[in-house]
Amino acid sequence: VGKVAIQKEDLPKYHNRDTWFLLQHVDADSEVQGKVHLELRLSEVITDTGVVCHKLATRILECQGLPIVNGQCDPYATVTLAGPYRQPGVWRPQASSRLHLQVTRPCSYSRKSHFDFEEEDVDKLEIRVDLWNASNLKFGDEFLGELRVPLNVLRQSSSYEAWYFLQPRDNGSKSLKPGDLGSLRLNVVYTEDHVFSSDYYSPLRDLLLRSADVEPVSASAAHVLGEVCREKQEAAVPLVRFFLHYGRVVPFISAIANAEVQRTQDPNTIFRGNSLTSKCIDETMKLAGMHYLHVTLKPTIEEICQSHKSCEIDPVKLKDGENLENNMENLRQYVDRIFTVITKSGVSCPTVMCDIFFSLREAAAKRFQDDLDVRYTAVSSFIFLRFFAPAILSPNLFQLTPHHTDPQTSRTLTLISKTIQTLGSLSKSKSASFKESYMAAFYEFFNEQKYADAVKNFLDLISSSGRRDPKSIEQPILLKEGFMIKRAQGRKRFGMKNFKKRWFRLTNHEFTYQKSKGDQPLCSIPIENILAVEGLEEESFKMKNMFQVIQPERALYIQANNCVEAKAWIDVLTKVSQCNKKRLTVYHPSAYLNGHWLCCRASSDTAPGCSPCTGGLPANIQLDIDGDRETERIYSLFNSYMSKLEKMQEACGSRSVYDGPEQEEYSTFIIDDPQETYKTLKQVIAGVAALEQEHAQYKRDKFKKTKYGSQEHPIGDKSFQSYIRQQSETSTHSI
Repeated sequence: VGKVAIQKEDLPKYHNRDTWFLLQHVDADSEVQGKVHLELRLSEVITDTGVVCHKLATRILECQGLPIVNGQCDPYATVTLAGPYRQPGVWRPQASSRLHLQVTRPCSYSRKSHFDFEEEDVDKLEIRVDLWNASNLKFGDEFLGELRVPLNVLRQSSSYEAWYFLQPRDNGSKSLKPGDLGSLRLNVVYTEDHVFSSDYYSPLRDLLLRSADVEPVSASAAHVLGEVCREKQEAAVPLVRFFLHYGRVVPFISAIANAEVQRTQDPNTIFRGNSLTSKCIDETMKLAGMHYLHVTLKPTIEEICQSHKSCEIDPVKLKDGENLENNMENLRQYVDRIFTVITKSGVSCPTVMCDIFFSLREAAAKRFQDDLDVRYTAVSSFIFLRFFAPAILSPNLFQLTPHHTDPQTSRTLTLISKTIQTLGSLSKSKSASFKESYMAAFYEFFNEQKYADAVKNFLDLISSSGRRDPKSIEQPILLKEGFMIKRAQGRKRFGMKNFKKRWFRLTNHEFTYQKSKGDQPLCSIPIENILAVEGLEEESFKMKNMFQVIQPERALYIQANNCVEAKAWIDVLTKVSQCNKKRLTVYHPSAYLNGHWLCCRASSDTAPGCSPCTGGLPANIQLDIDGDRETERIYSLFNSYMSKLEKMQEACGSRSVYDGPEQEEYSTFIIDDPQETYKTLKQVIAGVAALEQEHAQYKRDKFKKTKYGSQEHPIGDKSFQSYIRQQSETSTHSI
């Protein structure tokens, strides 16, 4: 139908924005690729009659990037000396082959200078090389591209060689009016980074890494970036990747989240806007949580897509032959399955997400102490509303399905997503959450306390953290409790190491057991003292469903009621202890009895383990992030929004000296401490200016070293030609 072609140097102008482009005509002669290394030699030749004339030798040394047509490429060239006396010739790719063309007529020769004769014709002469692919098809040979070289390149020397990009040719077809073929709307995302070595970025990097510790955080360099960018997402993407790389994403997000909570007046609107906090958490979940999302949802989503069960519950949209009750039951079963896999997935939630959720919970609970639900809604507004619900609604965007789903499946997923979102929100009036009466009626299936309890238990687990905050107002979060049988640990010098039934209780701070529920603990193990949690082989005590909680001094051996309970306890204990710095990598799968380990027969009770630890959960995913590249991207954003940085400086000055109504252009900035913010802005601008100077110097050095017509910069590279013009225009300016 038509094509859109965008010059490389124009791509940044369209970056990350929807733009309408007019379609251009497409023909075979305009679609070319590849480059050619061309050599020209002009020589004097004495003919048989003794007359001297000029001969031009044209040689193609090499071609690169030519298209493969029908599995082969058999190129040849036609070479034409175009001018007053047109001379064609043909070249085929054989070793050291040259094509000779006569340039001047013998009778025209007067002196030994190359172009003393018919000087006015020299500038009109050009060599045109057309490349073709020899084809056996009846339609003829395929045009591969052409290049045109003016003959005056030989004015200074009798030989010349350079690389050229192949160009399309004008085939003389009737040009169409703009818009005749229609338009195409494109969203182009284009990034091109020149990254220096790490030491260049030290000032800006150090300034950014201090962001979490700046008081108030709105005066930090990272927060300032969010203020000056047109879209918060622009700032969030490189900031999150930068802080993830340097292990500072949790302190930074905790700081900006706490500041946002302090500005929030209504607990019902907490984290509902598109703020820097919400965008940073979204980006973190996208990077760190994608594996978790796939493990949790993909099997069920795939089954829903394959089964094609009808789940339409809107009476108006029912098709002939469909039964409303059957559809509601199909949908209820799907919602139940999705809800169950989500609420049972807490142990697999990545640690970095759990630590962020812990900070959100703490900040919300401290700010709204009278609202007991806000500690849950602060977390659910992200994990349900911004993570699971969107993935269910559009699974292809999260790589859960390879393609867009069909309309019926898409409708089913929409209904499931709506229900899951409402279940996760823990809103007081569930049925009022739906505009549609049929959704309110369907939701009555889930209007039971067990669903709310399951959501709270899930949120408790993913927002728990082994790190203790002395300023925390939160009570320890209860994660699991129940009766199990434990073997005496041998803490007393004398006495039988027998088995006793005890009530076990796990919080995000400690693991305890007591005689009965409600009694004082007989033993308390701080979470940071748990080095590993692994199964115990049955041969140890001839008992099934046993596992061990390994501590620095000894292991606690426990028997659960059944294999399901044993796995549940192992998973949750592993989850809360997986970030302990001294976690083991090897362990003993059997017990230490009668003076030796049953598994490896080692006699020392402190002997290193003989089997690798299972590793537990896929909770910590290693991300391949280049910290310097992200710093370069942050610099680029600061540089492109320099006018806004300067405007923010003006706003700081205005607020410092004038307490009246501020100018409208300043009102968009969050400035809690004008003096501290001004100081940060001054450092940012200085750091950006220093990097800008380095980039300018690099470009000047590159320009000096670059040879136009080299293999790296063939002639015909329009972006390079524009760069040449730019350098010639600005070469007199000093930086």
